[in-house]
Amino acid sequence: MTQVKINTAFAQDTRKGLSATPKYLSSKYFYDDRGSELFQNIMHMPEYYLTDCEFEIFNQQKDPIGQAITQDNSAFDLIELGAGDGYKTKVLIEHLLNQNASFKYIPIDISERAIDNLVSEFNKRLPLLAINEKIGDYFKVMQEMNAHDHRRKVILFLGSNIGNFTAKDSLNFFQQLAAVMNERDSVFIGFDLKKDPHIISKAYDDPHGYTRDFNLNLLLRINNELGGNFDLDQFMHYQLYEPREGVSKSYLMSRKKQTVTISELEQSFTFDEWEPIFMEMSQKYDTNMIQKFAAASGFKVVDNFYDSRTYFVNSLWQLDV
Repeated sequence: MTQVKINTAFAQDTRKGLSATPKYLSSKYFYDDRGSELFQNIMHMPEYYLTDCEFEIFNQQKDPIGQAITQDNSAFDLIELGAGDGYKTKVLIEHLLNQNASFKYIPIDISERAIDNLVSEFNKRLPLLAINEKIGDYFKVMQEMNAHDHRRKVILFLGSNIGNFTAKDSLNFFQQLAAVMNERDSVFIGFDLKKDPHIISKAYDDPHGYTRDFNLNLLLRINNELGGNFDLDQFMHYQLYEPREGVSKSYLMSRKKQTVTISELEQSFTFDEWEPIFMEMSQKYDTNMIQKFAAASGFKVVDNFYDSRTYFVNSLWQLDV
């Protein structure tokens, strides 16, 4: 049977994932406008300790962080990948403004609504901030910026977003970062650390149902954008933490034997009862893993900033030249 030719990456990746054994969907498509809004709910629930830990780091250690990234007081661009609502970043930006640092804030996100909301909030709260928002793929945007602006860059990748990547993809991501950075640039990365598995599990299988809705929203997006007919009530969210690997994994489980048709693909997909779709992983790290990733991708660790419970770390890297 000849498959219909499809042009969008979302459609191509959806076909690839649902045709695989076992089935999966790519987590990079979670963040449409509704997905971004749902993730804000996750970030602000008490069980999702990552937000509070990283906020504490920024709030309690803003002086040493500010000193580390301002370096010789030269002008720089503060670039945030996947900026979201900028909740934690506000703390650092307010501190830098109070220190009269010379910088421009460049938030990058694939969600236009998230960027619009962030810019509106920052313009009201921080009217003196120079902000130049960007919508699109991180590396494509940064490559375009490099062609026109050679100022020193400080790149923020917060919230343990790196944990959604496999080891291979993480290394590839860091290598791509290195390729768009210069000797004086820095990258400030959030890593969620290994800890009591019960604490981790509650963050990804919350009693409010926010994580469930966040995962199911990808099926809704397939329905809306690709003409799918997923019945969301016939899929349940399931999460587990594997302590040997240090990985939290999320699945959507088919509650019954069923067939889903996606008109854009001109294809149907059959699910057995309780068959899982792998949705997302969240890697947890230790300091040795962080050091190895840095070294393998051409970086050196300049400093690590931990929260008071050692649940989380923001790691400052520079190119190892």
